[in-house]
Formats: sequence, structure tokens, C-alpha cells
Amino acid sequence: MEAAIDAVLGFELHGLGIGLVLLILLAAVWAGAINTVVGSGTLVTFPVLVAMGVPPVSATVSNAMGLIAGNFTGAWGYRREILQVRSVLAKLVPASFVGGVIGAALLIMLPEEVFGKVAPVLILVSLLMVIAQPRLAAWVKRRKTEEAADPETPSPGDPAETAAQKAADSVGWPLIVLVFLAGIYGGYFVAAQGILLMGIMGIFLAATMQQANGVKNLLVAFVNLTAAISYVVVDYVLRDPDDRVILWGIVLVIAVGSTLGGLIGAWVGRRLSPVVLRSIIIVLGLVALAVMLNNLFGIV
Repeated sequence: MEAAIDAVLGFELHGLGIGLVLLILLAAVWAGAINTVVGSGTLVTFPVLVAMGVPPVSATVSNAMGLIAGNFTGAWGYRREILQVRSVLAKLVPASFVGGVIGAALLIMLPEEVFGKVAPVLILVSLLMVIAQPRLAAWVKRRKTEEAADPETPSPGDPAETAAQKAADSVGWPLIVLVFLAGIYGGYFVAAQGILLMGIMGIFLAATMQQANGVKNLLVAFVNLTAAISYVVVDYVLRDPDDRVILWGIVLVIAVGSTLGGLIGAWVGRRLSPVVLRSIIIVLGLVALAVMLNNLFGIV
């Protein structure tokens, strides 16, 4: 028994003890749930990894790869809403795929110092998106209510068929281009791409917020999967072993946690208070911002 306790206490994963590994696991569960319901789960796990001393690029890459499992379980939880507007996927998934490839290439090709300087700005932008999301959602809801009340709006026939056709007809070049740009953003820096996509689709996609959320979960999953494949190829084909940035132990811990979190988010997400979720995201995002600014300038 004593030997088992000593073995547990002496456990290390990439230099992190058992307590810190369990903290990463809990953060991953929470991130998986948040990603499914709101988006921005990376603002939970990323600051935890950075605060533990994981280099920013390794933290971003390993975190993005680990969260993929939660992305897909979250999308599975919204499969009914996704099937209702599946006609939009043929145009939006390729846009996300290409954008994710470009974003991942930028992360891999640019020096780590560039990411260290850009990441605080991206975190700040992500936080502003999270803060502005309620106003944006209210504006979108008001706009859709006004459209529904317009006497010139045609009356629906079969509700399900009409909704699917309306969603398909709304996928124009503005939406495709913006989803493509969101894919670049997501491939380079995972945080808040879900919030960004919800804002874009809330304005340009003729679908309910729940349908848009389902499509968002699927697009984020494909962006992260695309980026992860790029990370693996570059790490093991182009980099020397000593220069590799993927921390597989952390990837596994986050994958386990985010899988559970994605399932939890799909089941109870609609009952969670958005105010509580948003507050925690903002607080943890500010922690990440403070840590990275301190690493850059030593001023926080």
C-alpha cells in the first residue's frame, strides 16, 4: 500500500505531478462542456497549461488536439439539430477545412515568438467576443422576430422542409468567406472560434440558434481535426525530435476530460446559466492574458 502511494505521489507527466494532471483533467471536462454549449472552452484549458509552465505553442497544439474528442461528442449530442440543416454542410465544412489548414500552417511556420506576441491579442479579442455575445444574440433574435412579423414574408408550407430549404438558400458567399476566415483563426488559435462562428451564423444563416450551435460544434471539430493532422505531420516529418511541440500525455488527459465534458454539455447545456459560464470564461481568460503579458514584458 505504501509503495502504491509513493508511486502515485512520484508520478510525473511532462514534468507535472499528479495534482496538476488532475487539474488539467478537470479543466478539460469543463472545457468540453463549455465548447458544446457556448464555445471558448480553450480559455479554460489554455491558461491552466500556460500557468503550469507549458510553452505557448505546445499548449495550443496539445490542447487543440485533446479537445477534438469533446468537439465530436458535442456534435453528436446535437445530431438532431445538425440533420435538420444538413444541406448547409456541403458548403461550410470545406470552407472550415481549408481555413483550418491555412491557420495550422501559420502556427507551424511562424516563429514561436510571433505566437507569444499575437496570443495575448487573440485572447483579448476572444474575451471581447464572449462579453459581446449576449448583445449579439439579442440583436439576432430581434432581427429574426422582425422578419417573422413582416407581412411580405411568405407563409411556410411543410415546416421541416421549408426550414431546411431556407437554411440552404441563406448560404451565400459572405457566409462561406467568413466561415473560411474563422477556420484560419481556429487553426491558428483555437480559443473562441465557437463564439465567432455563432456570431457569424447568427447573422447570415437562416436557422435557429440551436441548429446553428449544432453546425458550430461540427465545424469546430473539423477545424481542430484538420489542424491536428497538420501538427502531427509537421512535428514528425519536418522537425527534429528535440524540437517537437506535441505533448502526447497532455493530449490524452485533455481528450479523456473533453470527451466526458462534451457528453455532459450536450445533456445539460441548455440548463446551465450562460452568465455563470461567461463569467468563468472571462476570469480565466484574464488569467491567461496576465500570464502571457508577464512572460512578454514582466509588467503584470
